[in-house]
Amino acid sequence: MNQQQQIPEDEKIISQTKSWLEKVVIGLNFCPFAGREFRRGSIHYAVLNSSDRKKILTQLAIEFQRLDENTEIETTLIILPGQFNDFNNYLDLIDLCQELLEEEDYEGIYQVASFHPSYLFAGSGENDASNYTNRSPYPMIHILREASITKVLENYPEPESIPERNITLANEKGLEVMRELWKSCF
Repeated sequence: MNQQQQIPEDEKIISQTKSWLEKVVIGLNFCPFAGREFRRGSIHYAVLNSSDRKKILTQLAIEFQRLDENTEIETTLIILPGQFNDFNNYLDLIDLCQELLEEEDYEGIYQVASFHPSYLFAGSGENDASNYTNRSPYPMIHILREASITKVLENYPEPESIPERNITLANEKGLEVMRELWKSCF
């Protein structure tokens, strides 16, 4: 289903996701590479209103194939609205996604990354502002092209410092600012 054929609720979900990308991910420069792809329109958004793991893994396989066939798409976000409210259940799903990536021989071609409204870094508290570096409006499965990441990171000074820089920035902004910025995406 392309974006012109999507139902209004899906369009609203995609719009909120784009708002989050623009205000949080790009606005705070959490991902120094996202802005270019956002402006180019090379991000594919797929809304899946199901918690059925088989359907989600099928959609993931479809998205791998879509990326194989469409080099103009740089990255894909599978958005799971109203699903996987429990962060630990979501992490179990991400493990299954990683297993599928490996089973389908896409390891080294694509990477699976995770975003969730209740994202919680190991060792952090629920009210730690740093969690907002990975808190999205909805649970998401993010598929990235590994070759593109490698290429960009070769030209980025100290790429290993990005996560720590993001955590520091979120903590400097503080919990209330991060929470309000996140809420503004709705």
